[in-house]
Amino acid sequence: MLNMGVPELLIIAAIIILLFGSRRLPEAARSLGRSMRIFKSEVKEMSKDDEAQATQQAITQQPVQAQPVTPPQPVVQPTQQQPQQPSA
Repeated sequence: MLNMGVPELLIIAAIIILLFGSRRLPEAARSLGRSMRIFKSEVKEMSKDDEAQATQQAITQQPVQAQPVTPPQPVVQPTQQQPQQPSA
C-alpha cells in the first residue's frame, strides 16, 4: 500500500499548482463541486424512483386468495318412458 505522509502530499500539491496554475485551480474546484452536487441529487432521485417502483410492485403483486371449489353435481339424464298401450 502507499505510505504517503505530509511531505509527499505537499510535493504532489506543488506539482499540481505548477501544472494547472493558480488561476485555473479555483475554477476547477468549483466545477468539481457542481458535478458532485449534480451527482448526489441524481443518486437521491434514483433511490426515490427505486422505492416508488418497489412499492408499486408490492401493491400489484398481492397474493391471490384461494376460493373454495364446489364439486360439480352429477347430471341426471331424463329417461324416456315408453307410452303404455291401453289394454283391450
